[in-house]
Amino acid sequence: MRAIYPFTAIVGQNRMRRALILNAIDPKIGGVLIRGERGTAKSTAARGMAVLLPEIKVFSGSPFNDNPYQPETWSDWAKDKKAAGEELEIETRTVPFIDLPVSATEDRVVGSIDIESAIQKGRRQFEPGVLAAANRGLLYIDEVNLLDDHVVDVLLDSAAMGVNIVEREGISFSHPAKFILIGTMNPEEGDLRPQLLDRFALSVDIRGIREARDRVKIMERNLNFESNPAAFIESWQPEENKLADRITTAKDLIGEVTYTSRDLIAIARLTSSLHVDGHRADLVILKAARAQAAFDGRTKINDLDIALAAELALPHRIKRGPFQQSEVTMEQLSERIQEIQDQMVAEDDGSSDQGQGGDQSEPSPEEKKK
Repeated sequence: MRAIYPFTAIVGQNRMRRALILNAIDPKIGGVLIRGERGTAKSTAARGMAVLLPEIKVFSGSPFNDNPYQPETWSDWAKDKKAAGEELEIETRTVPFIDLPVSATEDRVVGSIDIESAIQKGRRQFEPGVLAAANRGLLYIDEVNLLDDHVVDVLLDSAAMGVNIVEREGISFSHPAKFILIGTMNPEEGDLRPQLLDRFALSVDIRGIREARDRVKIMERNLNFESNPAAFIESWQPEENKLADRITTAKDLIGEVTYTSRDLIAIARLTSSLHVDGHRADLVILKAARAQAAFDGRTKINDLDIALAAELALPHRIKRGPFQQSEVTMEQLSERIQEIQDQMVAEDDGSSDQGQGGDQSEPSPEEKKK
């Protein structure tokens, strides 16, 4: 088995790690696109994240990682087995990490129905694809910008719906397809179309670390890992366990995280003021803010949660001119949110003043006539 470099041993790249952690806490956020130059730990972080996730319960023999405790999500395979009166055993599996090759075709991704078997034997035979293997796990696409646009569309649609439906010649088969989509790319090799770019919930632009001490630390850790992977992984296990426990706790807590109408207004005004098209960004910011609050052990989101979420949800959605900077900073977002909050407070005070002074106001012309 290939040794996986510990997630917590990665030096720097805090935004990338945070984006992955938030998606691990709430896969409904919608995945993350990591853009950066070569050798910046993009794939290392994705593989390391999979190791941190808790094991899952599945039906033995299920190619779709069916969850025994959620019948509404079962694949047609599980439903057919149950309908036939078969007893399905339950087993524990590690969270799947599926690496999608750039050359993958649509049939390889979604799976295929054996029409010949259906005609000759009257039996529905489905050949599972990548989406089946990735259910309840992580689907990793390196160089996603080089993947066929149609295949990317299929992946993003399945990720959004949480189900994969294949139909051929009047025969259909469906199975759950809920996964954390992680795409990485080097912008120097071409970018994604804006329509596809927007479909990734979060986006992170990363660069090589410039600080000399941190670069030395990277070299030392990688050399130690290469010389003795088992010992290196064991030395980082306490940190790995600590983060894994924190993610598990946050996954259990996120359902209790609340937000107010003021939080929603702050998010809406923030995206509106930055001229963000559509409404996907608003929903992503809210989901990511809730995940951030849960990660910090809180049951209510605050302005910092919104700013941290916006830092990941907005950079690839903001329209920019040719001479504008490539990313929005946390400081700018925090200042913008504070301005919005101050404006909301002023509006509330204004409404309050009008209400308190209503009896002293000048009567309207209509009232004077009366």
